[in-house]
Amino acid sequence: MSHDTPVVDPRALRFTAAVTSLVLALVLVAPSPVREVLLGVQVAIFALGAFVSLSASPWAWLFRTVVRPRIGAPQRTEDARPPRFAQTVGLVFTAIGLLALVAGLTTVGLVAVGLAFVAALLNATTGLCLGCELYLTTRRLAGQTA
Repeated sequence: MSHDTPVVDPRALRFTAAVTSLVLALVLVAPSPVREVLLGVQVAIFALGAFVSLSASPWAWLFRTVVRPRIGAPQRTEDARPPRFAQTVGLVFTAIGLLALVAGLTTVGLVAVGLAFVAALLNATTGLCLGCELYLTTRRLAGQTA
């Protein structure tokens, strides 16, 4: 990893995945229009992570200001490019979900949100980031390093 490659605290990634899981779980059980509002908020948060930076999201801010001061600096950091790509994947699934819900395609919307929920929960509970793995796989197939 070069010295100018952005890095991220892996604990922050799991924390933000846990909060995202909670938000998406609420979307799955909330009535309309509450679910669409919650989902719209999460879509915006994914957009911040994907297009601005991982640290731009409110969940990252919460980790930085509340959690990290209590647990200390990370022992290691990770390349931020795979999780940023994962934010884009999350954005696509939740945006599809939001558009489908607004269009009255409730089943399609809830399935898209459910898939995003499963991915976020898997990341939060095990550290396995499906979007990150997709990023690394596509880079390998393209003959590039991470």
